[in-house]
Amino acid sequence: MKQFIVACALALPMIAHAGGVERFKAFIAGAKTAEADFTQTVADKSGRVTQQASGKMAFARPGKFRWDYTAPYEQVIVGDGVKLWLYDADLEQVTVKSLGDVIAGTPAALLAGDNAIEKYFSLKDAGESGGLEWLEATPKNRDTTFERIRMGFKGDVLVQMELFDFFGQRTTLKLSRFVRNPSIAPSRFQFTPPKGADVIGD
Repeated sequence: MKQFIVACALALPMIAHAGGVERFKAFIAGAKTAEADFTQTVADKSGRVTQQASGKMAFARPGKFRWDYTAPYEQVIVGDGVKLWLYDADLEQVTVKSLGDVIAGTPAALLAGDNAIEKYFSLKDAGESGGLEWLEATPKNRDTTFERIRMGFKGDVLVQMELFDFFGQRTTLKLSRFVRNPSIAPSRFQFTPPKGADVIGD
C-alpha cells in the first residue's frame, strides 16, 4: 500500500505539468460535443487590432460544427458533416462548399475533426504562458490559410486559440462558459438557406 501511495505521489507532478499535446489529446478523447461563447480579435502584423467579434460556437465530432457571430455583424458558419455553409446576413448571401476541401488544416479540423489529427497537423508542446498549457499545431498541407495554430488549455478545458496566417495577422479566439459533452440537437448542425438569399457554390 505504501509503495502505491509513493508511486501516486511521484506521478502527481507529471499530471500537474502535462504538456499541451497531452492536454489536447485528452480534450479530443473526452469531448465528443461541446459548446461555448467566444470573442474573436484580429490583429495585423504590427499588433494593431483590426477586427473584433463575438458569438457562440458548438461542435459534434467528427465533422459537425457551428459558429454563430452575433456582434458586430450576424454571420453563421455551419459544417454539417458533408458541406460547409457560410451565411452573411448583411449581404443576404450563402456560400456553400464541400467540407472535405476546406476543413483540412483549419481550426475546425482540430476541434471537430476525426481522431487522425496528426495526419493533418504536426503537433508540439509550446510551453506554459499566462497560466495555460499551450499546443502548437502546424498544418502539413501548406495549401491552407493558416501558418500555425496555438491552443491554450487550463486543465482539460480549451480556453484560447491563436491563429497565425501567412500575412502576419493573428486571430485570437477566447472561449468562455465552455460546456463539455452537452446534448445538442442534430438540427443545430443543419442549415437551410433563408428565403430570398443568394446561394453561391456547390
